[in-house]
Amino acid sequence: MTTTPTATSPAPNPTDRFYAAGWAQRALAGGLRLVQAASPSAGARLAFAIFCTPLPLKWLVRQRLPAPWRAQTWELMGKRQCAWRHADAPLHPHRPRVLLVHGWGGQARQFQAMAEQLWAAGLDPILLDMPAHGHSSGSQSHMPAFLQTLHAARQFFGPLHGAAAHSISAVALSHAVARELPVRRLALISPSSPPRQLLAWYGQTFGLSEAVMTRMKARIERLAGIGLDSFEPEWIGPRLKQPTLLVHDRSDRAAPLAQSQRLRDTAPDAELWVTEGLGHQRILRDAEVIERVTRHIAVGT
Repeated sequence: MTTTPTATSPAPNPTDRFYAAGWAQRALAGGLRLVQAASPSAGARLAFAIFCTPLPLKWLVRQRLPAPWRAQTWELMGKRQCAWRHADAPLHPHRPRVLLVHGWGGQARQFQAMAEQLWAAGLDPILLDMPAHGHSSGSQSHMPAFLQTLHAARQFFGPLHGAAAHSISAVALSHAVARELPVRRLALISPSSPPRQLLAWYGQTFGLSEAVMTRMKARIERLAGIGLDSFEPEWIGPRLKQPTLLVHDRSDRAAPLAQSQRLRDTAPDAELWVTEGLGHQRILRDAEVIERVTRHIAVGT
């Protein structure tokens, strides 16, 4: 069994890859160290702002979904949220709804192929652009905002039969479901490590001080209204009562397989399917993955 990574684990730091280790990262790390040396509180504010900025910037990569998918928008705390739905969905009001949620730095279009298969299977897929991603407003986001958006989407679109999410959104979705977001069937694709570990990796990448890291952790917990312990698989897993399919690639260097293994070991009705050679992003486009997730979610419809 894969060893569970911890804040002091010698395993490779995925954050180094995310920020493209090189001269730009070294320059940014140097600037952060200067600021935190002068003022830990100012260093924490700057580090938090960088941590909450999705990369790549959405303006550089966002794409509209082609017809027959149409954008639907609503407001959440004064900000525009965007989702995409099949143009014929209003003609089929009794189709079971399925929420599809991209990961950090992603966008709704990553789930287009899966949405098309779900629609063909008789379901009503709803593809979210999370805050500060795709066509939703904002330039910064974080885990508490992801949680708020999941609950708001359920209120806006109505009852959900199923939901599938990728990467950090898989952590957000599993946490929301564990805290009684009503979903009958769940698919978690390449779930990332919990926020506590992501923060630790981020701090290591940029050489952040303990004082800065303590302030960042406290700010996230204050925004979420809960401690980071509740994002750990050992807290979430026992509270996932619905059938849960975990899909994770063995070679995923952005989100270690250990997260899915821990959820499988703690959730009462979880199945883990380990793929080979798909990594963190290609897994969303793989025909076999799409087929298997669709079959799992379509049960009971």
